Amino acid sequence: MTTQLAGHLLVDCLIAQGVTHAFGVPGESYLAVLDGFHDRADRIRFVTNRQEGGAAFMAEAQGKLTGRPGVCFVTRGPGATNASIGLHTAFQDSTPMVLFVGDVASDARDREAFQEVDYNAFFGPSTKGMAKRVERIDDPRRIPEYVARAFATAMNGRPGPVVLVLPEDMLTQTVDANPLPRVEPVQAWADPGALRELRTLLLAAQRPLVIAGGGGWTPQSAAALQRFAENWQLPVANAFRFQDCFDNHHPLYAGDVGLGINPALARRIRESDLVLAIGPRLGEATTGGYTLLEAPVPTQKLVHIHASGEELGRVYQPTLAIQATMNAAARSLEVLTAPPSLPWSTWTAACHADYEANVEVSNGGIVLPGSIDMPALIHTLQKHLPADAVLTNGAGNFASWLHRFYRYHGLAKGHKTQLAPTNGAMGYGVPAGIGAAILTGRTAFTIAGDGDFLMNGQELATAVQHGAKSVVLLLNNGTYGTIRMHQEREYPARVSGSDLRNPDFCALARAYGYAAERITHTLEFEPALQRALAADSGSLIEVMLDPEVITTRGTLSAIRNKSR
Repeated sequence: MTTQLAGHLLVDCLIAQGVTHAFGVPGESYLAVLDGFHDRADRIRFVTNRQEGGAAFMAEAQGKLTGRPGVCFVTRGPGATNASIGLHTAFQDSTPMVLFVGDVASDARDREAFQEVDYNAFFGPSTKGMAKRVERIDDPRRIPEYVARAFATAMNGRPGPVVLVLPEDMLTQTVDANPLPRVEPVQAWADPGALRELRTLLLAAQRPLVIAGGGGWTPQSAAALQRFAENWQLPVANAFRFQDCFDNHHPLYAGDVGLGINPALARRIRESDLVLAIGPRLGEATTGGYTLLEAPVPTQKLVHIHASGEELGRVYQPTLAIQATMNAAARSLEVLTAPPSLPWSTWTAACHADYEANVEVSNGGIVLPGSIDMPALIHTLQKHLPADAVLTNGAGNFASWLHRFYRYHGLAKGHKTQLAPTNGAMGYGVPAGIGAAILTGRTAFTIAGDGDFLMNGQELATAVQHGAKSVVLLLNNGTYGTIRMHQEREYPARVSGSDLRNPDFCALARAYGYAAERITHTLEFEPALQRALAADSGSLIEVMLDPEVITTRGTLSAIRNKSR
């Protein structure tokens, strides 16, 4: 046993779990932990953020990129509440994460002490809450137990976030204890009988379709999914903001199922006679508001494979439910023997042809106003970004350009390439991109709107301080575009609260230490992107976008006129 401060022991426990980076904003409530980071700076790095929401988003990105819990430290009260947006993102995105909250000292508890919050009540572990588990560590000797359990809880079943509360006085006690060994996630294998039933359903199908997504995917499971799809010649669509589960360049790819879905793909899902949902929880965005698959009993036969038994049958009553982790499920599926011939080859080819037509730079012949051709910009990104680049975005109509026109390389290639919040959290893209740059050293590219950028644009300072480089494409249309779109649909020509008066974004980025330039025409983008990718520092490219260009398929005026 080693005698040391409890705060130092906590850092040792993180190192034992393989953690190399922790994100956070320092607070006086966990000074002993910060001192532990100082002593172990050669083995673990504390990344200082400028706001707890940005820190939590970086930790959530860490969980997505590594498959192991992202780690975030915040102080009590306001620090914890600021971080809650990242926790909610991790919960709805099924991302493993551990949030450590420095708390009031034990002798001040339950007196509404300075910045005191009841974290069990606030984070509420439940199927509708923000965390899988919320626990307080009162005995420093049990730190190894609590940390190991937090990592196990975060990774096992449906991945998600865990909160550990750290009383200030507990962290300053001297303790004799050692970290527990590294926790690995448990693999839940599919029942052989269920796999035989799945094969029977496939053999009876005429128009099958796979929807892949959710948490828990690895390069190995993604490669196994690809082999399964190839064996059975199945069209594969990816769930909302999990577009890298299956290679978008593959001839079996059918597109993404989410907000702004290709209308042709939506029809294919409705016409399908067998949907294999592998991994997604089938939430509102992936099901088109529970219309692509009717709730509670879909018109299609539904096979739902998910790591959590609680998720199976929660919204949809499937024809066949299989509880299995993605690694185990995909490896089981790839050995299912397919017959020599299949009746749906024409259907599969048509699904892929629909996707190809949807990503054409011609945008289906739709001409949108202004001097910026957004499909052309995204195709330029495809031309210059490396295959292992990490692309990030927050929430807003601006993200639809990336979702529709960019072809993500799948996890089967060895790298996660998409970081995006399925819970629709604005402000995610900038910190996620910076976090990815810090963690991986790969090219990190972020697309942001003007409203979205100012939610966490201050994290550019974090990038510069920690030597990270990201490229930010900022679409400036002077409005909260998604809200304006809904306003025109529901209350045409009655604009309220959605207009924005913006700062000089280029000057702001330069103040942080980023290079920056503004473009107003399509042809200016390619050289600007090449300069940004070649630069030693991070870069921001501001694109002045006509506010009329509100979606990939239409204008504000068209929405307004249709609503009148």
